Amino acid sequence: MPNSSIPTSAELIQSGFVRRRKWIARGMKTFLFLCAALSVFVTTAIVFVLVRDSWDFFANVPLFDFLFGTMWTPVFANPQFGVLPLLAATLQTAGLAMAIAVPFGLIMAIYLSEYARPAVRETIKPALEMLEAVPTVVYGYFALLVMTPFLQGFVPGLKGINLLVPGIILGIMILPYVVSVSEDAMRAVPNSLREGGYGLGMAKWQVATRIVIPGAFSGITAAFILGMSRAVGETMVLAVAAGQNPNLTWDPREGAATITAYIVQMSLGDVAHGSIAYQSIFAVGLLLFVITLLFNIIGFYLRRKFREAY
Repeated sequence: MPNSSIPTSAELIQSGFVRRRKWIARGMKTFLFLCAALSVFVTTAIVFVLVRDSWDFFANVPLFDFLFGTMWTPVFANPQFGVLPLLAATLQTAGLAMAIAVPFGLIMAIYLSEYARPAVRETIKPALEMLEAVPTVVYGYFALLVMTPFLQGFVPGLKGINLLVPGIILGIMILPYVVSVSEDAMRAVPNSLREGGYGLGMAKWQVATRIVIPGAFSGITAAFILGMSRAVGETMVLAVAAGQNPNLTWDPREGAATITAYIVQMSLGDVAHGSIAYQSIFAVGLLLFVITLLFNIIGFYLRRKFREAY
């Protein structure tokens, strides 16, 4: 058999191996930097487009009237641009969704993290995450054609187009996000903390509520913020089942247009490009972007404040 020896550094340099490796490393570094910068570029471009097209809108509509006006009729003969009806409907559906997703998601995450056997966990969690694969338009028609007629037999005064049922469906839609992220955060809590609790005589539910949840609070907060951002930005369920009539109401049994539903409605209509009604699409889009940004800033602050390092 031929003898083989490890090449020396001088031989590697002379053969060009080191030079090729350096070029490959530089190329990969540049490629990864461009991939990371792409998200920053896309976000910046979105903000630029929203601000640019909203600037002309706010040149004609005072910001105070936009934020606190109670009438939204952009295509009427006497247009009104008070965004409160759209904002109220958006926050109502998102609030209903979080009222469903937060308690049930937290309970399910505790079960999967602390009580479920590995085989059960590996079965339930992928099945739950399969809910994310269902198209949102399917959820919308399920809410309109199945859930609404069913709940009309139990909720007096529930209209065929309402905010209650889409809010419930949104809660089901964001449930996988809340459960998955919360369960991952809970499982990241070291077992030594659990064993210390058991050593002090705590029951399993006490360990879960007094040790695991506080230890995973930053991750659980991230799950809630992620779910809230998803609920605020949802489109098809609300466009199909919540209605497209801007209606300032705090009764979830009635229908009303949300910000995303209005964007869909106007984008598919015959609104003249460059008109103030067309520019209102970007104005409400900018408002939705600011709301989502505020939620993420709050979540970032809570994660930094309560994050535990193990």
